[in-house]
Amino acid sequence: MGGGGGGRGRSRTQRRHFAQSRENVWKRPKSDPSDANPDADNGNDTSNASDTLSWQPFATQNLAFDEYYKDQGIVSQEEWDTFVECLRKPLPSAFRINSSSQFWMDIRSQLENDFAKSLQAEFIEGDEVEPIRPLAWYPENLAWHSNFSRMQLRKNQALERFHEFLKLENEIGNITRQEAVSMVPPLFLDVQPDHFVLDMCAAPGSKTFQLLEIIHRSTKPGSLPKGMVIANDLDVQRCNLLIHQTKRMCTANLVVTNHEAQQFPGCRLNKSHFATSEMGNQLGPCLNQLLFDRVLCDVPCSGDGTLRKAPDIWRKWNTGMGNGIHGLQIQIAMRGISLLKVGGRMVYSTCSMNPIENEAVVAEILRKCGGCVELLDVSSELPQLMRRPGHRKWKVRDRGTWMASYKDVPLSRRGAVHPSMFPSGSSVEPVDHSLGLEEQHQNGRATSSEDPCIQLDKPVTLANNLEEEVSIFPLERCMRIVPHDQNGGAFFIAVFHKVGPLPVGTLEKHNSHRAKSSFHNDRQHDEAQDKLFEDMKTSADCSANGNNEKVAEAALESCEDGPQEALLETDSVIACENDDSKEAEAPSEENDDGKAGGKRKLQIQGKWRGVDPVVFFRDEDVINSIKNFYGILDSFQLSDHLVTRNSETTRVKRIYYVSESVKELLELNFKVGQQLKITSIGLKMFERQTSREGTSAPCSFRISSEGLPLILPYLTKQILDASVEDFKHLLQYKSIKFTDFVDAEFGEKASKLLPGCCVIVLRKDNEGSSNPNLVHESPIAIGCWRGKATLSVMVTALDCQELLERLLLRMEPTKEYPVQESEPLKGACEVNNSDMVEDVDEIRLNAVG
Repeated sequence: MGGGGGGRGRSRTQRRHFAQSRENVWKRPKSDPSDANPDADNGNDTSNASDTLSWQPFATQNLAFDEYYKDQGIVSQEEWDTFVECLRKPLPSAFRINSSSQFWMDIRSQLENDFAKSLQAEFIEGDEVEPIRPLAWYPENLAWHSNFSRMQLRKNQALERFHEFLKLENEIGNITRQEAVSMVPPLFLDVQPDHFVLDMCAAPGSKTFQLLEIIHRSTKPGSLPKGMVIANDLDVQRCNLLIHQTKRMCTANLVVTNHEAQQFPGCRLNKSHFATSEMGNQLGPCLNQLLFDRVLCDVPCSGDGTLRKAPDIWRKWNTGMGNGIHGLQIQIAMRGISLLKVGGRMVYSTCSMNPIENEAVVAEILRKCGGCVELLDVSSELPQLMRRPGHRKWKVRDRGTWMASYKDVPLSRRGAVHPSMFPSGSSVEPVDHSLGLEEQHQNGRATSSEDPCIQLDKPVTLANNLEEEVSIFPLERCMRIVPHDQNGGAFFIAVFHKVGPLPVGTLEKHNSHRAKSSFHNDRQHDEAQDKLFEDMKTSADCSANGNNEKVAEAALESCEDGPQEALLETDSVIACENDDSKEAEAPSEENDDGKAGGKRKLQIQGKWRGVDPVVFFRDEDVINSIKNFYGILDSFQLSDHLVTRNSETTRVKRIYYVSESVKELLELNFKVGQQLKITSIGLKMFERQTSREGTSAPCSFRISSEGLPLILPYLTKQILDASVEDFKHLLQYKSIKFTDFVDAEFGEKASKLLPGCCVIVLRKDNEGSSNPNLVHESPIAIGCWRGKATLSVMVTALDCQELLERLLLRMEPTKEYPVQESEPLKGACEVNNSDMVEDVDEIRLNAVG
């Protein structure tokens, strides 16, 4: 099936697997039959019906796996037993501290000085020498490794406080639970704050979150980096998961798109159109083509590097999984290279150990690029990360037969086994090994032994008897991370540097029938990179063996968190992303038919069916009312930076803020006919709000909690600073009468605010309240609603809990403060609930108008 984006047959498989929870793959329900005998028909052994009613562990052995990787030499024979023993153990938990979080230093200090010591004391006599420790290779002790698996964290009473800490901070967005090796690829991208970054296969979003952290790291409160991140995924439901994951970052520099990675649009603006553009000189230099400084190409793969997280892969693993997805991996990687600026860097990565998915793909990229791309030696970067060099020789196994070069491939299998899978990448004149001498003679072919084209079927050749090819490329510059080196998962990483424009006309035309997606049909391919893209849009050819549907099913089910790299086609395989975050599946705002969920009206964004439009919000009356109500300084640019997902501006519920780079991208996207299918964009800044009692505020839009940190330094009205005591009381009791505040002056000032949204800032130590409009650097602030007689917080319960704990820890860091229900303040119980606002800060996974 060609490169369209929404095949119904394909999406059914994706939906089924996306809905399956992979929270604890080591624990099988009692009703699940045993798979102890992987060789039995359908994976079940029905010889004893009573056995199927009892729990059976996952089989952690696969003879085909053992034979394949022993012969490929992924690890030495001497360490094979250690390697396999590690693969059979559950994966330890790992997580990252969000370095752009307001409290990242507090959290790091809490881990170093509280949990590390208390857990060490708790388990001093046990098997665990070091219960938690920072990952030595990750900068600034921002990534941590726990020697406990996720199941142990849930079940062990002694770990309860630590587990609750992880859950809360992950939900808030201060940490991200992610497998250690999954954190590695973004670190080799060398991302800078002004870079345009593309994450081609982004869901569920842990690496995207990491990229956003990096570009935001050096920015000050109230400012935005010049760069941006585009996070793409094929499956619209998994885009929702990606949006939910990255929403915790609160960034205006992110765009989430929904495309096949191998056909991601380049958005080249026609030169004549650009010359006569109404943007003209008004905006100065702007985008006329979508190219990136950095590309993360974490492609779909067979996922056998995740065996420790997903032990069900043991019984499903076969060589066809890697062979079947090889072509798609090349297509995605080459599209990434074509979208990369000259001088840019691309990281290619998989969570597979298979050289067919790794070194073979890297070698083919170098062959096709003809010297305009080089493979970087990054062995000096992250020196404490234990990694092994890539291989320059390997073999291909197909249907039980080892092959050292393409000339060994029978003609009947050449639709499934390609020259690019071999180290040399060369092909020979096809010879039909499936025909005998007599049949060939009957077909008019010579039977003389002098005819070099005659080759009979050969007996199965043992791998160690083959004369192996050796790649001419420096593939030792790639890196392979194996589980037993650092007690983690497996990963493969290669770093490319684009040194020149891609050549035109140097690529082989493998297939004259090229699948073209809708956004390429009417484009002018007048540049080298578009020419290369056209050459790469040949089908993967891996469907010729007729077994790819079964291979796709097996690879789909290998994903730890459900189908994480949703690029399933009938001629290619889906595989898992290696992120360890486990977000619960949330209701989608739209179904696969493009129909909006609930009672929402179906809207059309150009030709993208069922996707809400992205339009600039330019209602000057509303914008001026917001500016005047909050006293927003002119230095905070609102014009042309506000967008909405509703073309009917009078019915807009949410207004989003975009950075300068995202604004330029949107303008380019409009000019090229909306080639980008955008599922989420920008930072929710303002939201329409009314109180239950029906009274209208002077401004109908409140500041959202996500947008508050950005706009806070520019507010001069509707803002007060509160003492630590009153701030704590607001977090604890959520709503307090003006007369019940400890600081009577503060209560009086609050009563004089205009009805509606206001902002309360925690007063800095020894700072008076005479100048509430001066916000100190990195302030702690919350949005509130000024009602008739009360001040009510408009923050989620989790945010209140986390803020309260942070305050208590800062004041008395030596104590532990589990948040308990307290006795209410005098009068707090008497608050009129009708004075509070509806749906204070509901969590939504999709950006809607």
